[in-house]
Amino acid sequence: MRILVTNDDGIDSIGLHVLARAMKPFGEVVIAAPNTEYSGYGAALGTLHNMKPDVRKEYVEGIDEAWSISAPPALCAMFGRLSVFGDIDLIVSGINPGANVGRAVYHSGTVGACLTARNGGISGVAVSQSVDAFGVEGQGWEEALGSQVWQGASDVAAIAVGALIQDMPDEPIVLNINVPNRLAEDMAGWKRTDVGHAPPRGLAKAKLEPKPGAHDTYHVEMEWGDAIQIPESDDGGAVMAGYASLTWLGRLEGLMPHHPTMFATEQAMDEFYS
Repeated sequence: MRILVTNDDGIDSIGLHVLARAMKPFGEVVIAAPNTEYSGYGAALGTLHNMKPDVRKEYVEGIDEAWSISAPPALCAMFGRLSVFGDIDLIVSGINPGANVGRAVYHSGTVGACLTARNGGISGVAVSQSVDAFGVEGQGWEEALGSQVWQGASDVAAIAVGALIQDMPDEPIVLNINVPNRLAEDMAGWKRTDVGHAPPRGLAKAKLEPKPGAHDTYHVEMEWGDAIQIPESDDGGAVMAGYASLTWLGRLEGLMPHHPTMFATEQAMDEFYS
C-alpha cells in the first residue's frame, strides 16, 4: 500500500505533517502537496498547456519522501494517478483547519484532491477539523491555528483508513471526514452524514465598493450571515454537536450500506466509540 498525502494549505501545514505520520502504519507514505496555500481551489487543475509546475524535494519529520509542487491539490492528486511519485493506491488529503461541510464541499481543495483522485481510479479520504475562536472577518487566524488539536482528526482518520484498506472497493470512493476540534476520545461519537445544504455560517451579502484612488475600480465587500442550526444528520450539524462526521461522496453505485468497504469502516468507528 502506497499512500499519497496532500492538502490545500501548503507543504508547511502542521495538519499535513500530523496526518502523514498517522498514515505510516498502513504502508509507504509520500507527501506531495502545494508549495503554498490553495484553499478554495476545489478540483481545479489550471491551464495544463501553460503549466510547468516546479517540484521540489522537502523535509518533513518522520516521512521518508516529501515534495512540494507549485500547483493546486487536484493537480498533485493527478500526478499521483500518473505515477510521478510511484504507484499510488490511496490519496489522503488534509488535515484542513476548518470543516469542509455543506456548500464548502464543492469548493474545497482538500476534497477536490480526492474527487480528482477518484476520477483517475484512486480512492480518496479527505480530513478536516473545525476551528474554534476564529473571527468571521478573518481575525485571529494564527491564534486559532495554535489551538488546533490535530491529534483528534488524525486519530479518526487512522481508524477509518485502517479499516478502508482492509477491503478496498473495485470502484474508487471518496470519504469526507469532518471532526470537532478535540481529541477523538472526547468527541460525542460518530455519525454517517449527508452533505448539508448550507454551512454553519455562510456569506449573506456582497456589494461593490469603490477602491480609493482608483478610477472605475471596485472591491467586493462581503458580509457574513448569522449562524444557523443544522440537523445532526447533516455533516455540519454533526460536527457542531461534537460528533465525527463521515460522508461518502457520490458515485456510490454498488457501494450500499451492506458493502464491505462501508461496513468495515463504520464498524471500526463503532468499536472505537463503544
